Amino acid sequence: IPTRVFASIQPVSGREFTGNEKTDKRQTPGTRGREIQVTGTAEVCYPADRASVRVSVGNSKESVNEVTNSVSRRLDYILQCLRQHGVKDEDTSVRRFLQREADVYLMDAEVVVTFSDFEKMETVCSILLEKLDKSVCVGAPRFYHSAECLGRLRRRACVSAVENAQQKANDASQLLGQTLGPPQLITEEETRESKNEDEEDRGRGQATASISHLPFIPTITAVSRVSVSFSLRDGSRKKL
Repeated sequence: IPTRVFASIQPVSGREFTGNEKTDKRQTPGTRGREIQVTGTAEVCYPADRASVRVSVGNSKESVNEVTNSVSRRLDYILQCLRQHGVKDEDTSVRRFLQREADVYLMDAEVVVTFSDFEKMETVCSILLEKLDKSVCVGAPRFYHSAECLGRLRRRACVSAVENAQQKANDASQLLGQTLGPPQLITEEETRESKNEDEEDRGRGQATASISHLPFIPTITAVSRVSVSFSLRDGSRKKL
């Protein structure tokens, strides 16, 4: 994994040197302030914050109008139920499929709903199964992490690693009788993420006739390792 610089604080310099100029004595290595360099790691785990459920209805009739009216009535009930429970239109997508076999017209309709409230999802699915019975098919929920959730997870892992590095450096500087100064350089040296896929596959099932309880909700674990350099000040000095 390539190294990424999270933050860098450089000494303030009035100008850049080309190599043919004399270096300011204040910036020579011999007079550079003392530093302590430490590493910090952190591991953060977040559960999935979204779930997608597929609800489908279908029928067959001898005419297009009959099959359309039959499926549309149940489809309207599904959409009405979703609105009554606060599901936004942008979280719902509807598709209809019409085909003909011999003298019979077949129509299938499916509604894909995205939930962020899993208890609401369980309630809605139970109502649909109870009211529409065998005429509706409610698929098992597919849990996933939204982009916003993954962003928070990665930031939290990195910030926690920096906090751990700072605490380590502070403890070490106190042991040496020094005072920890501001950070000079923070580098994120490693990041990795792991998903409990085995558990997720076990919790993901086929279309079911009932949802008695929520299945296993997958999680993602993010690990971050950082290297931080802090300046050190003599702890014995006292301000005048």
